[in-house]
Amino acid sequence: MQLLRFLNILLVSLRFGLDEFAMQHGGLRPFRGPVRALLFWRSLKRPRGERLRMALESLGPIFVKFGQVLSTRRDLISADIADELAPLQDRVPPFPPEQVQEILQRVYEEHDGDVFAEFDSVAVASASVAQVHFAKLRDGREVAVKVLRPGIEKTIDHDVGLLMSAAAMIERVSADGKRLKPREVVGEFRKHLDEELDLMREAANASQLRRNFPDSPLLAVPEVYWDYCAAQVMVMQRMSGTPIGQVERLREQGIDLKRLAEAGVEIFFTQVFRDGFFHADMHPGNILVAPDGRYVALDFGIMGTLSDVDKNYLAQNFLAFFRRDYRRVAQAHVDAGWVPPGTRVDEFESAIRAVCEPIFDKPLSEISFGKLLLRLFQTSRQFNVEIQPQLVLLQKTLLNIEGLGRELYPDLDLWKTAKPYLEHWMSEQVGLQGLIANLRQETPYWASLLPQLPRLLHSYLSQRDADQNRAELEATNKKYLKINKLLAVVSTLLAAVVAVLAALLLR
Repeated sequence: MQLLRFLNILLVSLRFGLDEFAMQHGGLRPFRGPVRALLFWRSLKRPRGERLRMALESLGPIFVKFGQVLSTRRDLISADIADELAPLQDRVPPFPPEQVQEILQRVYEEHDGDVFAEFDSVAVASASVAQVHFAKLRDGREVAVKVLRPGIEKTIDHDVGLLMSAAAMIERVSADGKRLKPREVVGEFRKHLDEELDLMREAANASQLRRNFPDSPLLAVPEVYWDYCAAQVMVMQRMSGTPIGQVERLREQGIDLKRLAEAGVEIFFTQVFRDGFFHADMHPGNILVAPDGRYVALDFGIMGTLSDVDKNYLAQNFLAFFRRDYRRVAQAHVDAGWVPPGTRVDEFESAIRAVCEPIFDKPLSEISFGKLLLRLFQTSRQFNVEIQPQLVLLQKTLLNIEGLGRELYPDLDLWKTAKPYLEHWMSEQVGLQGLIANLRQETPYWASLLPQLPRLLHSYLSQRDADQNRAELEATNKKYLKINKLLAVVSTLLAAVVAVLAALLLR
């Protein structure tokens, strides 16, 4: 099946002329003529961006998600391609209304179909994994109904299997295979895709994020209506607002784009460092801007989580980075074991400085993230920096955040915006406030443990005495075993001597 899927990908790529992108590479340009001659049968009248979008749509959800990420990176791809890929954020061709009704009837069979007073059969948004319809419940509440694409699990299984095979091959043949950990990265990606294919998990994610931001002046999250949710259908509060990608409309509405961009950075760092639970699919199709200027989060299928260890490590790195303390950044990588233990910190520090120093004191519009990413990759390869699969989603989200900031307010200074928030968070974590907060958090545990201490101490001492007695008994048994073996040997020898003497006497 994987071979068939690979052949299908190859044929779709050739049919839509995606080889044109590869042939732009300097080393492959001499082959452009022969390749065109071999593929004389195809017609490439459509613009290249449109052909790329159509190919990604044809290939399925994983490729659409790749296109969604690319669509926000206008610093990495040309404007004509970014404009064509933008519809992949929420305007993938929907599946037919008949299939939607079949799913709803199957899910709500026990309700006898008596759930919605109104249901719009035309999808208001359609993405790679699911599509959304507006509806009204019998009690009058206006809702958004998300319906999973039929048969999507099988398609994703095939594509992830293909990715896993490719990852295994990279590990075997590439010198960077061990460092890049491609199979672990694909496994992490697969885990989050599985969560996205169960809308009950997405509903739980939305509920958690809403609980993390109650009455927030920065972020609004729809309420989930649990009575109508299932693995294939999610029903939530209908939210209103302007898609964040429609910058001109936001300007016309009097939205402060600078403040909006800064709020986006604050929301991101709050989710990551305060909660360790963040929205990891923040492309423009998943974000609205409410009339009061708040962000409205949509689509909670992919959420990232971080452990306390990861949060502290990242905070120290970010803060050291914003303070231009490259020595601390290098040392943190060594301490975390992300570079080989013999790495010279001063050399690593110098390499990090060469990459990062040119981008400071510059707005987003003046930073070439294409060149920055290339230099970061070269540096990580030079020092054998290991990929951390648990942080892949965070890195993807950072790219989305930076892309949004570039669209909203290109003069945003990302570093100056984030630094005060991180300094405040770090002071709360490692200062007196952090100590008090940790003591408060641990108090219930100690309160329940203290009354048990006498019993636990008695149990420990009893167990120790029992262990000592058992050890003494085993030692005694071993001693007796040795004596028994010795007696057995002596008895055997005596029996042999008696037998010999008896034989001599009987002669």
